[in-house]
Amino acid sequence: MSATALVKAFRLVSFAEAVSWTGLLIGMFFKWVVQSGEVGVQVFGPIHGAVFVAYVVIALLTARAQRWSLWTTFLALGASIPPLFTLWFERWAHRTGHLDPARAGRTATA
Repeated sequence: MSATALVKAFRLVSFAEAVSWTGLLIGMFFKWVVQSGEVGVQVFGPIHGAVFVAYVVIALLTARAQRWSLWTTFLALGASIPPLFTLWFERWAHRTGHLDPARAGRTATA
């Protein structure tokens, strides 16, 4: 996979992870607060689980290709736990040059 394709995949999966988290949170709201059933959790639970795993895999592949520091890699992985933090990390990484396809193969500084 080219560096450009990997960066695009990371950005897409980061967004998908946040969307699936949102769906799961809405499903949990309807299950526990409104008490209208488990359908939302039954639908979004497996979707979020699959996208979460995809995010972890693509984050590790991107970290290796972009030569992220251990700190940046841990930040990327940690961003998958709180809801919507993958969006924050993706924007931060893009702004700071950690998602620059030209960076692949160069030494990381942060």
